[in-house]
Amino acid sequence: MILRELLILVAAFAAFASAVAAYLVAFHGEAPLKDILSTAFAAVIGLYVGRYFERRRLAHGR
Repeated sequence: MILRELLILVAAFAAFASAVAAYLVAFHGEAPLKDILSTAFAAVIGLYVGRYFERRRLAHGR
């Protein structure tokens, strides 16, 4: 179970980081590592907050 969560975390971070990098290069011409990592980190936090609330909602039958 922990391995599954770790794989989801790594895959989500990689996916968000690559999407942010592609956006920054395409529309701004540069992709600072700080911007990529901070945005990807915020997106992963949002993903886990959403998963937490969804689990609570499903557990209570709502």
